[in-house]
Amino acid sequence: MIDRDIKRCLGQMAKGVQVVGAAHDGLVRAYCSHWVTQVSFEEPIMLCSISPKHDTFPLIEASGLFSVSILAGDQVDHAQYFSYPGHKFKYMSPDRLEIVDGLPVVPDCVAWLKCEVFDRIDRFDHVLLFARVTAVGEGRLKEPSLVYSSRQGWKVADTPARKPGDSVRDRLLAELAEFEASADVHTD
Repeated sequence: MIDRDIKRCLGQMAKGVQVVGAAHDGLVRAYCSHWVTQVSFEEPIMLCSISPKHDTFPLIEASGLFSVSILAGDQVDHAQYFSYPGHKFKYMSPDRLEIVDGLPVVPDCVAWLKCEVFDRIDRFDHVLLFARVTAVGEGRLKEPSLVYSSRQGWKVADTPARKPGDSVRDRLLAELAEFEASADVHTD
């Protein structure tokens, strides 16, 4: 069991929300996750952390494929639906999923990714799947994404952290130039 203080601090981490789906031998399953992330700049590589107890896991394992639907801020109902075990709803999700390129995708999501697993690491209570993005679908790319933290709940990621025209990068570069000029004066 995670220490209460550690859990409270980890709960502050806000992450994008996705629906991860898989299909194999006529079965289709999906679950809500905020433990999927890009892990490489040079290659389109994703990391997905999944419990081997989840009913989607054997489908991913058998097919070697999974989809990632990146949810928009107005899709919290989809996030909540796939957060609750789908078998409780008897998998009644025809309006919540469509099959695209052989995998389940949430309609009207921000974008979807088709991922092909090439490596895995079994650790603790989860399996880390490394996958190459082999296809994508652009949805509502201009929509703000849905974000989640266990301490703050569902949020919409559309509030800018800085004012238009304010470039923190430019300010830092100017500060660096000033520092370097000052260092040159002191070394002469």
